Amino acid sequence: MKAFSRIKALLAFAVFILAGCGDNSNNASTNTTGRNPAGAGPAAVSLGSAGDPGAAGSYVVLAKTGISSVPGSAVTGDIGLSPAAASFVTGFSLIADATNVFATSTQVSGKVFAANYAVPSPINLTTAIGSMEGAYSDAASRPTPDFLELGTGNIGGQTLVPGLYKWTSTVTIPANLTIAGGANDVWIFQTSGDLTMAAAKTVTLSGGARAKNIFWQVAGQTTLGANSHFEGVVLAKTAITLQTGATMNGRALAQTQVALQQATITQPAP
Repeated sequence: MKAFSRIKALLAFAVFILAGCGDNSNNASTNTTGRNPAGAGPAAVSLGSAGDPGAAGSYVVLAKTGISSVPGSAVTGDIGLSPAAASFVTGFSLIADATNVFATSTQVSGKVFAANYAVPSPINLTTAIGSMEGAYSDAASRPTPDFLELGTGNIGGQTLVPGLYKWTSTVTIPANLTIAGGANDVWIFQTSGDLTMAAAKTVTLSGGARAKNIFWQVAGQTTLGANSHFEGVVLAKTAITLQTGATMNGRALAQTQVALQQATITQPAP
């Protein structure tokens, strides 16, 4: 009887262990729904830690081939360029730090990093560019949009709730736009064309929505018109241009170049 009881106990223990290893739809590590666990909309696109110089999220402007300014632009946050050298950061009148790890500029409230500066800048920037490219691929590959071809690409005058939006054409903002939702809600906008915002138009956040949770994945070029105001993180396959007097609360992360034409860009609040 004692042997039989011991066998029963061992079998019961084995069943318990197997049950614990089974499928659990509430387990975050096995959750593949891609939805935001903290609020409405899709899961956020990871840019890495803002304090990690090897993460895209450490830079307000990050590009591969060039960053230019028509003085005087105003940048709040760090700038990074790789694999191009510091000579392709133009219009900023850079002042090299004594360590040669970074430079400064009167137009930048932060540091300027380039691929040819002293270590550890080259490896940090290579990693950050990889982080940017990974974030772009993540945003572009999200399936099952909540909104498809909204306004056939013309989203001026709209109020956009949290969700995944997809367009197979250029997206235009010819009139003021509102992005409405809570502080933990997320928006991802996918477009296979360009993103163009008209002059003197405004993107406004309401309901506690935060720029850091708004991701614009743009396969073409992004152009923010003169004296316009924009909100969110732009992940561009090509170039980003802020025309004269344009302001942006977010990040300009471009796989070619970023051009600031007497424009202002401020990194979003954490």
